[in-house]
Amino acid sequence: MKRLFLWIALILAFGCIACRQNTPAEAVQTQPPVAAAPSPSAEATAPIILAFGDSLTAGFGLSPAQSYPSLLQEKLSVDGYQYKVVNAGLVGDTAATGLQRLDWALNGNVKFVILGLGGNDILSHHPMAQTKEQLGQIITRIKARNAEVLLAGLHAPASDDPTYQKQVRETYRDLATEYKVAFIPFMLERVAGEKSLNLEDGIHPNAEGTKIVADTVYRALRPMLDKARQEPQQKQ
Repeated sequence: MKRLFLWIALILAFGCIACRQNTPAEAVQTQPPVAAAPSPSAEATAPIILAFGDSLTAGFGLSPAQSYPSLLQEKLSVDGYQYKVVNAGLVGDTAATGLQRLDWALNGNVKFVILGLGGNDILSHHPMAQTKEQLGQIITRIKARNAEVLLAGLHAPASDDPTYQKQVRETYRDLATEYKVAFIPFMLERVAGEKSLNLEDGIHPNAEGTKIVADTVYRALRPMLDKARQEPQQKQ
């Protein structure tokens, strides 16, 4: 009986050795090879131009591709500027709510911020002194992140009280002067009041109107980009 158990043990031992010898090398590896991590794309590493605003920035009533930040991205690519435009427009945003979400929006390698807030404040007839204070805080925080600001000004509707219209224009002008930032006096220049360039609400640009807005923004932004491009060369 003992001899029978001995033979069985020997057979099992030789069987295991044979199995191990016939097993492909890759089947006995204890750890799979580590694949090389893909290099990040140019888009993922490109410095950011943040379009920070309300429904005018978000592209209310339009497809994402028709929003002014998307059109701006196309213009930059055609002209060889290596930036990624991020649309951080939020429908209904005010200067106050924009201030609340600003730090989150500034995550990443943000170099420029197109600040287009205040439209909803104006439509709700918020006191412009309060809106100015909030926009000033936004500009201060952006500059603290070493990003440059392009302030996109707005006008009150022509039907508003002339005194309030003047306060609105002076608010944006004074902000640009006090904080020394680039300035678009009126973001909706050549679009506001033109029925053929706006949606039925008469407030938001349609696809054709948004093309003009993109042109207006790009015209003000491009000198800032050219200056940033020249500064490293001047330091060499």
